[in-house]
Amino acid sequence: MLYLTRKIGESIVINDDIEVTVVDVRGKSIKLGMTFPEDVSVYRREVYDRIQAEKAAEADGGNAEASTDTADEPAE
Repeated sequence: MLYLTRKIGESIVINDDIEVTVVDVRGKSIKLGMTFPEDVSVYRREVYDRIQAEKAAEADGGNAEASTDTADEPAE
């Protein structure tokens, strides 16, 4: 895993077309701003894990229990 230190207003660039900027830091919370192509999906880890569990349940014929809450969609 790569660790980087950034201050408010500073960014990192990934693969020439994804930019992540530190927008705000308050206590233990960090607000990030992101720009990325429309064909790139961005999820919070817990949402991504849930989606993967749902896909695995569907592939397993629905035998595994999966959540059907779809309130969290990819960021735009």
